[in-house]
Amino acid sequence: MKKMHVKKGDTVAVISGAERGKKGKVLLTNPTEGRVLVEGINMVTRHVRPRGATEKGGRMEKEGWMFASNVMPVCPHCKKVTRRGFKILENGTKQRVCKKCGKKLES
Repeated sequence: MKKMHVKKGDTVAVISGAERGKKGKVLLTNPTEGRVLVEGINMVTRHVRPRGATEKGGRMEKEGWMFASNVMPVCPHCKKVTRRGFKILENGTKQRVCKKCGKKLES
């Protein structure tokens, strides 16, 4: 299993590809493939069949997977795209911090 630099719930910005510059929240991560699902970004169209008398079929848009290397976290304090660093607290736990302002990266 690979380690990822983003977590579910992080606000990220796309740094490469057709969606460059857009921001969104990470909905899901897949560490084994190194991919993320970001809210409102990389929208794909799926054709859906109705599964009963009450459900409608048709074309449905949903988010598509993208490589995690194409996104970077956005610091909630300084609002800049940043790399994440780690700070070890007094009790021995690691905390993710912004490399630009040094404040905590909250999920």
